[in-house]
Amino acid sequence: MKTYAIQPFHFPTTVAFVDDSQQFLSNLSLQLDSRLAYRLHHSPFSALVALNGANLEPPVVERFFSLYRHRGDKSVSRHVIDVSLDMIHREVHNEHRFEQVSVVVVDYDMPEIDGLEFCRNLKNKAIKKILLTGKADEQTAVRAFNEKTIDRFIRKQDDDVMARLNRAIAELQREHFEQVEHMLADALSVGSHLFLRDPAFAERFAEISRGLGIVEHYLCCAPDGILMLDVSGSSYLLIVQTEDMVRAQHEIAHEQDAPDELLARLRGGRCLPYFWKTAGNYSPIYEDWEACLHPATEFKGRDWYLYALVKNPGAFNLKYVFPYGDYLENLDRESRQGLASVT
Repeated sequence: MKTYAIQPFHFPTTVAFVDDSQQFLSNLSLQLDSRLAYRLHHSPFSALVALNGANLEPPVVERFFSLYRHRGDKSVSRHVIDVSLDMIHREVHNEHRFEQVSVVVVDYDMPEIDGLEFCRNLKNKAIKKILLTGKADEQTAVRAFNEKTIDRFIRKQDDDVMARLNRAIAELQREHFEQVEHMLADALSVGSHLFLRDPAFAERFAEISRGLGIVEHYLCCAPDGILMLDVSGSSYLLIVQTEDMVRAQHEIAHEQDAPDELLARLRGGRCLPYFWKTAGNYSPIYEDWEACLHPATEFKGRDWYLYALVKNPGAFNLKYVFPYGDYLENLDRESRQGLASVT
């Protein structure tokens, strides 16, 4: 699947499976993607209570966007929107971020309440819904899909049911954040974050992420780039600069009387600095400035970029960040305890 844009942030979310058959849920769990976070519910009413009673944080759009209060133009016909980049990368410190349910997979034919009624009773409209049906329920599922009550339907008896289910879950998890992600990316790509809307660079970013096993990432600034974490919480910063930014970096270093060797290295285009203590710019405090330089790669997409990868970036206090791997282990432990209590 081609990538046409980079999401300003992404982290794994949880999938809820609802079926009145405990055996079906147990068999299903053995065939799911090993890195998928999920919870199993054999009672639809208990599942509704859990999903509707969750302590939901304010919507992401409310956390990242706000009206800019310090503008000079007081016209009521115009609003200036403030986008908080700090709030984006601070999301990595939210230890409950993985608990957000993005997709519900629900059986249609259940004795307490059918799958469609279950979907209609979900309060969180941002949750994507997959209906599992039998052959006899296909017309009902088609109508529900056309009415947008559900986002997908899959027949249980299909030979490739698990492949289709895993694929649908992955697609809907990406779509879960889509609206607010597009709002953020469109707003930010007007400024210095041009790479967010560059299809060629988005493909390069996807390659880098796959190579490092990245599961979550967050846009950041000073310097502009993307903070990335793998399943164990190991962190990387992908610094991305345009030609203008590279030139400005050199000019600031020159004004700060940087050593001639450093100025030459910055002009050479083979490295990027990570001066994280001074918002990305050189200062005489960096006596060991060479340790701040990182090998850079030139890349030509819609624009020209220079990017570098920094492992364990110092600007972020990530020592106590809750990694996705630990969350998966907690869910697995809960699942084993739940099965033990049922048997």
